[in-house]
Amino acid sequence: MEKLLGYRVISHESIRQQLLNTEVLPKDPEPVEQQVLFVEVDGLYTKSQEKNKKGREIKIASVHQGWKVNGKRTRLVKKRHYIHKGKGNFWEALEDFLLQTYEYDPTKHHLVINGDGAPWITACRKYFQDNATFVIDRFHIDRDVQRIFRDHRRYRTIRKKLAQYDIDGLMVEWNSAVGTLDNEKKEKRLEELINQLNRYPKALGDYREKLKKKGIDTEKFRPMGSAEGTMSVFAKRIKNGRSWSTKGLDKFIDVMVALKDRLEIKTLQGRMTSVLEQQEESQSKEGEKPPTYFVELQKPQETTWRISNKPLESRL
Repeated sequence: MEKLLGYRVISHESIRQQLLNTEVLPKDPEPVEQQVLFVEVDGLYTKSQEKNKKGREIKIASVHQGWKVNGKRTRLVKKRHYIHKGKGNFWEALEDFLLQTYEYDPTKHHLVINGDGAPWITACRKYFQDNATFVIDRFHIDRDVQRIFRDHRRYRTIRKKLAQYDIDGLMVEWNSAVGTLDNEKKEKRLEELINQLNRYPKALGDYREKLKKKGIDTEKFRPMGSAEGTMSVFAKRIKNGRSWSTKGLDKFIDVMVALKDRLEIKTLQGRMTSVLEQQEESQSKEGEKPPTYFVELQKPQETTWRISNKPLESRL
């Protein structure tokens, strides 16, 4: 097989053992180049491989320092990922992550936090108070609007109010639509949506207007909303019918985040330097899709990756 393929083939069990014995090496803290850090938060439910044990929700935050536009492409600046482990307070642990990952100073820097209405996400308002601005994720709101009002006569008006950040007008339209929908399920979801946004109506507004009132320059800031894209990347690798052991899932996510964040990984053979992002950037310039799978190639004291057509994930 090695002669046929041109490189040494590794069994799934060998990959599993390699993965379970990895250690991600931290970087030095990144300087914060502006007054604001952006945080996109969401949860991803995973299935357990262990008998009589329920699956668990993986709470994920992606943190970045804004947007850089290059022609038609836009990328997030100095993006890093935080995966919450344990049962402690998510926001307290995230703040520790920010202090370790960035030269973050809670007395100087402001957080803009984007997420859906899950209670553990909206709890950021109480934890950070005036040091953060919470933004309700517009992807989820727009999705609910489409599901509820797709064939309704108010559909176009409601979407226009949402796009214009006309929150008062949007709430008027929603309340006027109560009792006019074609089934009870939609009526119930509309009622839940109204109650949810009544608790924090300002969260659906344009966060940039709020920051301007704090004296923050928002000229290069864009609408929030990369959380769903981040979750789709993790879901593609973690879900799709897969189930996991607790240790296997934790290690797999650690390595996946290290590859995305360009962190060094200590393996049984030495250190592995991620080239995933460089390959994605190189192939994006050529108009090709980024590689899907990577095969480990071992060298003395160093491990790199090469592209393969065969997935390496097994049930860990």
